[in-house]
Amino acid sequence: MTQAGTQPLRFRPLAPRSLYEAGLTEGEVEALILKYLLGAPGSTGRNISRDIGLPDATIRELLEGLRGQQMVIHTRASTFGDFGYDLSEGGRGKARDLQLSNRYAGHAPVSMEQYVESVRHQSVSLEKPKIDALRAAFSDLLVGDELLQRLGPAVTAGRGCFFFGPPGNGKTSLAERMTRAYGTPVYLPYAIKFGGQVIKIYDPALHVAADKRVTRMAAGEDKMDLRWVLCERPTIAVGGELTLDQLEISYDEYSGVCEAPVQMKANGGTLLVDDFGRQSMTPTQLLNRWIVPMEKRVDYLTVPGGRKLEVPFDPLLVFSTNLDPRSLVDDAFLRRIPYKIQISDPDIASFRELFSRMSTTLSVELDDGVFEHVLERHFISSERPMRNCYPRDLLLQVKHLCDFRELPPRATSELIDEAVDLYFSVV
Repeated sequence: MTQAGTQPLRFRPLAPRSLYEAGLTEGEVEALILKYLLGAPGSTGRNISRDIGLPDATIRELLEGLRGQQMVIHTRASTFGDFGYDLSEGGRGKARDLQLSNRYAGHAPVSMEQYVESVRHQSVSLEKPKIDALRAAFSDLLVGDELLQRLGPAVTAGRGCFFFGPPGNGKTSLAERMTRAYGTPVYLPYAIKFGGQVIKIYDPALHVAADKRVTRMAAGEDKMDLRWVLCERPTIAVGGELTLDQLEISYDEYSGVCEAPVQMKANGGTLLVDDFGRQSMTPTQLLNRWIVPMEKRVDYLTVPGGRKLEVPFDPLLVFSTNLDPRSLVDDAFLRRIPYKIQISDPDIASFRELFSRMSTTLSVELDDGVFEHVLERHFISSERPMRNCYPRDLLLQVKHLCDFRELPPRATSELIDEAVDLYFSVV
């Protein structure tokens, strides 16, 4: 979990006092209301206001205007002068016509200018975390000060970095925790608008909403713009499944709504390209796509109709690979990824500490002398390299063996030997 709320937020979207201030027109919001009521007939003005994300007074004024146009009708009186609303026959026809253009009926979008401002004020490059923040971010991993001193400048700069080294040493785990060092949460819009298109940004599958207590702390006495959601800084990981198409705006022909690409959803956080070099595209194709964004911190995307959209490119971009970076890209590309960090095998002392930590974490008791037995028989004598993942994986094998045989969770030399045989049977 991020230490959200421990530092003042750099960006706080306040509720707009007018549609002009919201960057919206009456027609755009009326269209949202009509499409909303088509899917949720009988909704109260207060519920419509909450789900569209605009102030009650604004929504009720527009609802009464639509009632005057005979597009909506009152269905019932609610509390505090509110009403339930439904579409008239003409309103249903109008809503269906609007759906032909797009079916979006969620939170009202924010303008591109408002989105650009939010990214600028919440940029990872502004955070400048120090060594204590890094220690806290990686506290659940065994990370020495030497490695933290190498990670620190990359996190502080918020620029691209390369993790490389043998598999199983935690490159992915390190990258996933780098975002924690930034601490403060960020506001993300549910959607933005550009050239008549709605582009969805907030993705509940990728973004984690901040604790409600943090939201209240951030809000203070001011009413916040409900078109934004306070989230932990995103950490988005893509792997071998990544394609060039995922780096562009996607368009759903059925809904008529656009979806932001992964790098845009990762703005203000970390974008991890895991297993770099194993994508269906070549490494050169991927880096060619990002060479300008990495240098200028600006990306250029195409919206339906062919218009070009300039958007901020503000994730901490992390490449992780088990391959030799020099075999993937040339020196010109490597220069554009300023931080190259080798994640090496653990030494014996670290390996011992990992066994001890995993024993506690997994509640598996270690017999006296078990570590020395494992080390000598299965690593030193067999010249098998140690990896950071092996203590966890082997003790999990032991735990599962004990569960199956109805034994207390205890790592004996015999059970460790059996776990090693199972784990390393084909490697």
